[in-house]
Amino acid sequence: MIGLVLGVVLGVVFYQNKTAITAMSNIGTMFINLIQMIVLPIVVSCLTVGIAGMGDAKKLGRVGVKTLVYFEIITTIAIILGLVIANVFKPGDLVNIHSLTATDISQYTSSAKSVAKDGGMWSLIMGIIPTNIFSSLSEGNMMPIIFFSVMFGLGTASLGEKGKVITDFLEAVSQVMFKVTNWVMKAAPIGVCALIGSTIAQMGLSALKPLSVFILLTYVAFALLIFVVLGITARIFGLRITNLFRVIKEEVILAFSTSSSETVLPRLMDKMENYGVSRSIVSFVIPTGYSFNLDGAAIYESLAALFLAQAYNIHLSLAQQISLVVVLMITSKGTAGVTGAVFVVLLATMSTIGVPTSGLAFIAGIDRIIDMGRTSVNVFGNSLASIVIAKSEHEFDEQKATAYLGSLSGHRNTKTATN
Repeated sequence: MIGLVLGVVLGVVFYQNKTAITAMSNIGTMFINLIQMIVLPIVVSCLTVGIAGMGDAKKLGRVGVKTLVYFEIITTIAIILGLVIANVFKPGDLVNIHSLTATDISQYTSSAKSVAKDGGMWSLIMGIIPTNIFSSLSEGNMMPIIFFSVMFGLGTASLGEKGKVITDFLEAVSQVMFKVTNWVMKAAPIGVCALIGSTIAQMGLSALKPLSVFILLTYVAFALLIFVVLGITARIFGLRITNLFRVIKEEVILAFSTSSSETVLPRLMDKMENYGVSRSIVSFVIPTGYSFNLDGAAIYESLAALFLAQAYNIHLSLAQQISLVVVLMITSKGTAGVTGAVFVVLLATMSTIGVPTSGLAFIAGIDRIIDMGRTSVNVFGNSLASIVIAKSEHEFDEQKATAYLGSLSGHRNTKTATN
């Protein structure tokens, strides 16, 4: 939090200072790169060991279907919630879109064209199976890596006692990488400060004023998604959303300040396991959710699409909005791992409802500010998903969860007494 505040101060002080912007941007990028260096070894080792421990292909299939159905239900509700909020408050009516300064979004446009040319949903499905796992690892393509790890884990399980050598080795690898993660996290305040500082220094606080209502409404939508939609989901499965926040509050804050869900993936998996979710469930659900369960992105995409339609005085009928929901359900899954994925989805969606795609230039400038909240919601949603699936499989240890929450309270009380 100190790094976050200090970053805002530095951003204001060094506004439009190219030297300072370059320095802060590079320091922030170095921190993100450190995390990305850790993520793939952890996913491969934990997922392979988890699947090998699961051992049953039928069980894996059952868990996989449950997981994907849950993801689709929650993201669809998020999309509909975004449309409802936009229809009720009509934020686009308050903005003169022609008076705003455009931002270059050519990089996102080229990404969208690339996805469309490659076949969208079919491209995603075919891309799940890797032709070269080492190539997928070098490119950081998560879904092919997950697919390979699942197959490798099942193959390891089929060897029985002989496969124990592999699981012991990968177990050791995961422990080493979690240790490295703890070291890297000590640099988090510096990385946060640099990332926020470079953003504010480039944009300036004044750049937020014309779209402040949209920013505020988007964060209200994020809050409703967490405390109402995810809160009700948690209660259905006998959980309190406040307890989950106590467990992952540090990860949520880190994801918020860095706008990167990858920065918290290693620790998120570790904490969910400590909280009582079985390793096999954690190792499968959370990495898969990083591609298929982007709750924050889903609600933002529907809200932004309707906001731009309103800004251009384009009235969308109920039938058009229903088609918008269907299109977003598909396109939001078909661009996982694409640079500027949110803009790719919006570009692919807006053309289907007759809204000029040039309008995206007007919200591209504030995307970093919104992405902070969007990323936090994604992290929160995937954490809850792992617990929900674990509970449905009777692989959630209630006693372990209670003990872990107690240890958090005990840690806080010890610090208070010491102070």
